[in-house]
Amino acid sequence: MGVLSPFAAIAGLALPPRCPGCGDVVSADHRFCAPCWGELQFLGPPWCAHCHLPFEHDRGEGALCGRCIADPPPHDGVRAAVAYGDVARRVALRLKYGGRTAHAATMAKAMARLIPDGADLLVPVPLHRWRIWSRGFNQAALIAAGLSRASGVPMAAGLLVRAKHTPVLRGLGARGRAKAVAGAFALAPGARERIKGRRVILVDDVHTSGATGDACAKLLKRSGAAEVVLLCWARVLAADGSADALD
Repeated sequence: MGVLSPFAAIAGLALPPRCPGCGDVVSADHRFCAPCWGELQFLGPPWCAHCHLPFEHDRGEGALCGRCIADPPPHDGVRAAVAYGDVARRVALRLKYGGRTAHAATMAKAMARLIPDGADLLVPVPLHRWRIWSRGFNQAALIAAGLSRASGVPMAAGLLVRAKHTPVLRGLGARGRAKAVAGAFALAPGARERIKGRRVILVDDVHTSGATGDACAKLLKRSGAAEVVLLCWARVLAADGSADALD
């Protein structure tokens, strides 16, 4: 270690840790600078008992949001580390389109606190093979791998597959998005036995309209999953769905 430490110090000077949000030099890997940290809105309770939409104040145990009262989603909640905003968006885009794969570990570190007790499997939302070929990786799988290392919950990357290529979802309304992802996902051979009776954590980078998560959750529930919780880096809270560019 003593022989390697001078080289490590030189590498640290040449390639210092940088803020995932803006690129400024910071004290350690996966840390944000003070301005970017201050802009992040970390999410948690109090929230809707079903979908985990954050509430401004505690409404009491078992309180539901208006959407869940009118039309409960097929999943058992969306847990997001942060609200979708400028900094959260930059981190997601740099991972997804900029090839900054180390940002997946940054996201996973922030998301790990939200893994529910008793989780059995981490299942990343799959990409179609064409997108993997063009991008070189599935960002959800990278995040799920980081979560597995942090929590010890096993990851099942090939359990859920993208059976058909779907169009870009931005600009589509709720019905258009739901139609676009209908039939887009399937189970890999032997997956049903691994899912039956298990608490599945569906992992993604950003939760926008919910069309993709809903489609995956419906399939997993039909296949026998006891519970499906969506876990992501950022969640769009505004009604305008301003994260369209990430679909």
